[in-house]
Amino acid sequence: MREMKLPAGHVPVKTGKIGVLLMNLGTPDGTDYWSMRRYLKEFLSDRRVIETSRAIWWPILNLIILQTRPQKKGKDYATIWNTEKDESFLKTITRNQAEKLAAHLAGVSPDIHVEWAMRYGNPAIKPAIERLMAEGCDRILAFSLYPQYAAATTATANDHVFRALMEMRWQPTLRIAPPYHDEPAYISALAQSVRNHLATLDFEPEVILTSFHGMPKEYLLKGDPYHCQCAKTWRLLREELGYSPEQMMMSFQSRFGPDEWLKPYTDETVEALAKRGVKRLAIIAPAFSADCLETLEELDGENRHIFEAHGGEKFTYIPCLNESDLGMKVITTVVERELKGWV
Repeated sequence: MREMKLPAGHVPVKTGKIGVLLMNLGTPDGTDYWSMRRYLKEFLSDRRVIETSRAIWWPILNLIILQTRPQKKGKDYATIWNTEKDESFLKTITRNQAEKLAAHLAGVSPDIHVEWAMRYGNPAIKPAIERLMAEGCDRILAFSLYPQYAAATTATANDHVFRALMEMRWQPTLRIAPPYHDEPAYISALAQSVRNHLATLDFEPEVILTSFHGMPKEYLLKGDPYHCQCAKTWRLLREELGYSPEQMMMSFQSRFGPDEWLKPYTDETVEALAKRGVKRLAIIAPAFSADCLETLEELDGENRHIFEAHGGEKFTYIPCLNESDLGMKVITTVVERELKGWV
């Protein structure tokens, strides 16, 4: 820690420490109607997520979606809820990632503090930054745990960081960690997670489907780099594992609303594969750093049922890297690289 010599009578000042803020998408506080409604309203009110004109979107959101969707999504969350801690697994995993990162960085420097936050829901980003500042962190690395950059994920998390700083008299020096879609440590960890998982099975998948979270096609046409970064992750992972594009396919999940989204769609691809005669299928979701509703309920639940309902026989979901040793190697690699010059 750098010493700051203060004149006699000066107010106490904490400074000279370094903060690392891990950020993920978000989670409701519970599966009940009002918890889900608060979460969905915050999420679907974000102009980065829904770019439709407010005059059109507000009546749809408030008069239709928020009247019916909280009950449905609450039931979905209940199927994958961490009942022991009464929270979503995304929250549990992100906390574990932060704690393991803090333990690792303690061996690098005692002056590094780690916090974690969610863009939507709790714990919120602004209080996390305030806690780091209270510890004397005048330099902060903000790290969104999205491997591929998208305006609706990385940018909106960064927006919230910037908004918090706008209200501070004494702002910390800020660094934003870049996306890590082609980071060698990330590709290597994904590939090893596939090998490890396949070694536990009593069958060999005919196809491994690499499913990324979707986005409206319009966002791609406006210049969002997400699709290109997903494609690069898919290509690098295939090459690392030695699979052809037919053996390891790419698709996009979680579409919402009537507009065209990035294609091919995961659910339609799963159905088509089963109808084509594929009997053994694996799915991996490299756009997620932690398992959540979209992986546990949508991929391992809904898409498993689609595959089996159309003739598929053997299905497996390959978990996210989460707080595993492989996953933490990716996070520590990125963080240590981005802290160079500070540590």
